[in-house]
Amino acid sequence: MNANIETNPLLERLPKHLKQFIKPQDYSDYTPVNQAVWRYVMRKNVDYLSKVAHHSYLDGLRKTGIEIDSIPSMYGMNRILTEIGWAAVAVDGFIPPNAFMEFQAYNVLVIASDIRQLEHIEYTPAPDIIHEGAGHAPIISNPEYAEYLRRFGEIGCKAISSHKDYQMYEAIRLLSILKEAEDTPQEKIDEAEKAVADLQNNMGELSEMAQIRNLHWWTVEYGLIGTVEDPKIYGAGLLSSIGESAWCMTDNVKKIPYDISAANQNFDITQLQPQLYVTPNFSYLSLILEEFANKMALRTGGISGINKLIHSNALGTIELSTGLQVSGLFTNVIEDEGKPVYIQTTGKTALAYREKELVGHGTLTHPEGFGSPIGKLKGFNLAIEDMSPKDLQAYNIVENEAVKLEFEGNIIVEGEIITGSRNLHGEIILISFRNCTVKHGETILFQPEWGNYDMAIGKKVVSAFSGPADVNSFDLINTVPTTTTIKAKHTDERDELENLYQAIRLIRENKNSVSEVKSVFEKLKNKHSNDWLLSVEIAELLKDSDENQLFQEVLVYLDQLKVKRPEVAHLISGGLDLIFDKKAV
Repeated sequence: MNANIETNPLLERLPKHLKQFIKPQDYSDYTPVNQAVWRYVMRKNVDYLSKVAHHSYLDGLRKTGIEIDSIPSMYGMNRILTEIGWAAVAVDGFIPPNAFMEFQAYNVLVIASDIRQLEHIEYTPAPDIIHEGAGHAPIISNPEYAEYLRRFGEIGCKAISSHKDYQMYEAIRLLSILKEAEDTPQEKIDEAEKAVADLQNNMGELSEMAQIRNLHWWTVEYGLIGTVEDPKIYGAGLLSSIGESAWCMTDNVKKIPYDISAANQNFDITQLQPQLYVTPNFSYLSLILEEFANKMALRTGGISGINKLIHSNALGTIELSTGLQVSGLFTNVIEDEGKPVYIQTTGKTALAYREKELVGHGTLTHPEGFGSPIGKLKGFNLAIEDMSPKDLQAYNIVENEAVKLEFEGNIIVEGEIITGSRNLHGEIILISFRNCTVKHGETILFQPEWGNYDMAIGKKVVSAFSGPADVNSFDLINTVPTTTTIKAKHTDERDELENLYQAIRLIRENKNSVSEVKSVFEKLKNKHSNDWLLSVEIAELLKDSDENQLFQEVLVYLDQLKVKRPEVAHLISGGLDLIFDKKAV
């Protein structure tokens, strides 16, 4: 079954630069072993999490159409998610943080459609459909949490990264791929781990994106809710890990009341978390998010916001007090007394108002960059944007007149005014000049030979954020990761084992006779003696059958496997617990 991404109206709203990350979910890629891994994790989770997870979890499994016995199809999930105002898309492993957040802002859940190996059934550092589908999806059925997730995406995708953040993203993505792939040489994993460690030790001051990713990790991924003494699980990383969901409830993991300090607490995706944060309720998450957003350049602007964009070495936007937005690669700012007095971009730049590109001011008009003074005229209390038509006439700021404008910070603009553009409130947001020279002291910033000069109007920078104001202004395609996930290898031995798993699955679904179990078990013992999960599934089938002797043989075999493979003994015991001691799942 190939899931068509156009199965939910929300997906039609996605911009092209997000759609580039979507890949088809080829359901036929899921093998019988994959299905057995899903089923084991879900049976264990539902049994255990019914006691320790937030009550939204079990309700959400039903509302989002996630089944225990089968890996969910994106088509089915989208059809049901529509009812709660969300959608889902399949992607290839980790995608860049800004893109991940922006999907959330559109109420779209990003699901890595691969599934962990049997060897990593308890936990994988790589995102997979168990983590995303069985972890994230159920909780979004809670309206208060769903709005937090959407709002987090809306704010998070505007967070400014440092130039090292993308290096860290690529390093973590590669490490997760190598650790999840089978037969990866240990030296390659060691090399990838060292690269991540080296970056972590040399990141410098945490960027906004690094901080908000920390908040995301300690809430959306690894959050607890309730009280420190009696917490419940809601974080997807815990909900999808049969190992860590139990571990986190012990005294081995420190429980900390959640607050904004979590933004500075880094994490290691390859290790069990030594501490977790507990929020009293979902509304408190939104309170902390707004507290953090108030510190972001998105809301503070100013010289610090511009400097963050310059240091990010990536496409970003500043918004002036008039609402004019300048999007490009910011490379320089001239400041005076702690305030920006001139901003400069290099390369393609676009001007916008309210996230819509101004006609005639796209990247074709500004292919080499854009520079403009910011602030008030020297000696004037009234900013240009606040001037009435009579004021403008008095100061000779009128069309077809030559004018010399001296701004605070010793920025001088001298030329002939062509025209001006106003915003919806009647404020001038842009003035165009011909024969224009712009200077800072003796330094020439613009000269007549370069063509007409467009000057942005705004007494201050009120906002600075990652990405363009209008996503249609720039070509944002082809920013997909440089690495791809590694698929399982096909061998005759593996194919035979897959066939045995499929035979048991068909018997459980009453499509084959239980009499075939003995033949499957003999082949399993003789040719695949390292496998444990299929023997657990066989025991489950035989428990209430007439094949008591065979059932006892399987139990003895599983006891022997525990001795032979002590590292999976607890998994075997966990599977048998579901058969003997627990209510049917």
